[in-house]
Amino acid sequence: MDRATFACSTAFFRDYSSSSQGAFCLPGGHVDFIEKVESFTYSDFFRDYLIPNHPCIFSAKFTEDWGSRRNWVTWDGKPNFDHLLQKFGEAVVPVANCDVKEYNSNPKEQLPFKEYVKYWKEYIKNGYRSSRGCLYLKDWHLSRAFPVQDVYTTPVYFSSDWLNEYWDAVAVDDYRFVYMGPKGSWTPFHADVFRSYSWSANICGRKKWLLYPAGQEEYLKDRHGNLPFDITAPSLQDRSVYPRYNQSQPPVEIVQEAGEIVFIPSGWHHQVYNLEDTISINHNWVNGCNVAIMWCFLQDELAAVQREINEWKDPMDDWHLQCQLIMKSCTGIDYKEFYNFLKVIAENRISVLENGLDDEASAKNTPKAAISTLGMLHAVFDLKRTVKVLTSLSANEDFKKLDLTSLSPPPEALLHHLKAAIDTALL
Repeated sequence: MDRATFACSTAFFRDYSSSSQGAFCLPGGHVDFIEKVESFTYSDFFRDYLIPNHPCIFSAKFTEDWGSRRNWVTWDGKPNFDHLLQKFGEAVVPVANCDVKEYNSNPKEQLPFKEYVKYWKEYIKNGYRSSRGCLYLKDWHLSRAFPVQDVYTTPVYFSSDWLNEYWDAVAVDDYRFVYMGPKGSWTPFHADVFRSYSWSANICGRKKWLLYPAGQEEYLKDRHGNLPFDITAPSLQDRSVYPRYNQSQPPVEIVQEAGEIVFIPSGWHHQVYNLEDTISINHNWVNGCNVAIMWCFLQDELAAVQREINEWKDPMDDWHLQCQLIMKSCTGIDYKEFYNFLKVIAENRISVLENGLDDEASAKNTPKAAISTLGMLHAVFDLKRTVKVLTSLSANEDFKKLDLTSLSPPPEALLHHLKAAIDTALL
């Protein structure tokens, strides 16, 4: 991050309210296409897309040196099933049935990868029809299962990735996925986990995206407050069921070609179709630009849980703890883990600012090496955003009702350390 971008981001977030994210709309639904790798910098992306929460498309030039682009695709642009079976045939993968709706999503099963490829080949041979329905391999943690494969390199634009930095540190989960599916497979209307950013690279095939800027989803809810499963369903025209649908903007539509990367802004709901047999690589990620949106989402989720079990508040001694447990089961995180998430992110940046990075650490693929690559001013920006959210978390009444004695260091001490590190770095 250069000084001009640091100054720009500081000025923007000084007056920023996470509630303002819904006010943004794209003039004419236009989405920028980034053509040239050599003329597009990290600061360009940070300033023009991350901060204002704009979508964009990166050309296939940004992925042309990936191993998956060379090895996973045949000469005519189709999935290279033989190579994939050789590499991953014995893996067990999650597969969704796109033809079945179950609790506003598609039911999943675990299948051997070789069985899924056999199904896919037969599905193509039968004119994209099967008695088993349209099956879509989704949310496969391939990077975690096969960490040494020559598959792809995360573009520098997406390298400030707090979600995967944290979950790698605690060795529990990650938010890096591979999707593989036939023509006609699709993902229903949704926003991404924690209202994170996402990037999606097509290794082969084509996708159609229908995007709604953050806030537009309020107009798409039915009279009970539920979002639609399929945003293209004719039932949305029924005002007795969807009374505010006519107030919504038309979706921003993107057709993504092979090799291209789509950047999906934080909090944008979307629906996605595979127009051809398609393989894609996807990351969900959070950083200093949208961590406040994540925090707002968690507060909204807890409030929804509290409303749901409000009748048990008085007779249940540990009601607040139970609310946290339910929220974690639904979202994957609770307030105390969110504190630890912020702590890990902060401590990695403090370590780099206070101790620098030796040559051996710089050569390794580690969070600290990534922090160093993005520059010391980026580390300061990250700490400033962490202070902002941590201050709000510490003052939150629901957080203060929890047993915080297990948190080390205590929130007040961590905040003091962060502020001191920022002051020292800016001297």
